[in-house]
Amino acid sequence: MNKKKIISGVITLSSLALLAACTPQDSGNQESVDTSEQSSTPTVENSSESDMMNESESMDDMGGMMHDDSGEIPEGLQEAENPTYTVGDTVTIQTDHMAGMEGATGTIVGAFDTVAYEVSYDPTNGGPREENHKWVIHEEIADAGEEPFEPGDEVTLEANHMEGMEGATATIDDAKSTTVYMIDYQPTTGGEEVENHKWVTDSELSAE
Repeated sequence: MNKKKIISGVITLSSLALLAACTPQDSGNQESVDTSEQSSTPTVENSSESDMMNESESMDDMGGMMHDDSGEIPEGLQEAENPTYTVGDTVTIQTDHMAGMEGATGTIVGAFDTVAYEVSYDPTNGGPREENHKWVIHEEIADAGEEPFEPGDEVTLEANHMEGMEGATATIDDAKSTTVYMIDYQPTTGGEEVENHKWVTDSELSAE
C-alpha cells in the first residue's frame, strides 16, 4: 500500500510540474499575438497621414490657385479684330502661370484686344503677397478709364482669377497693349481639363 501511495504521489507531482511548465509558454504565445496585432495598427494610421501629406504637397504645387472657369467676359472687353490665333485653334502654351501649364496643348476659346497688366498685391483673405501676377486686364480694374494705368499706379482689382484677388489693392508692375486669349487646356501634370483660363498673350503661345 505504501508503495502505491508513493507512486501515486510521484505521478501527481509530475502532472503539476508539467502544467506549470506549459502555462508560461501559453501566456507568451498570447502576448506575442497581442503585440503583433498592436504593431499592425500604426501602419494604417501612417498610410492615412501619408495620403494627407501628398494632398497638401499637391496644393502647394498649385500655388494656392483657385481657378475661375466661369468664362465670364468683363464688361467693355472687345473681341480682337485680327488675332494671331482664332477661336478653335490648337496651340502649345509656353508659359507657367500654373503648374502643368507650360508645354500643355490648349484650345483658343476667345481672343480680345486690351491692355494687360502684371500686378503685385496682398490677397484679401490674408494669404501671402502675390508678386508679378500675370495677367489682369484693363477691364478687370475698378474705375478704369480710357487711358491705361502706368507702372507704379495703385489700383483695386475686380478680377477673381485667384482666391483673395477680387477687391485687393494692387500695384501695377508692367503694362502692355496686346491680344489676350482665354483658353482650355489639359495640364501636363494630369488631372481634369482646365477650362476658360484667363489670360495668356501672343508671346506665351505657339502654333501646334
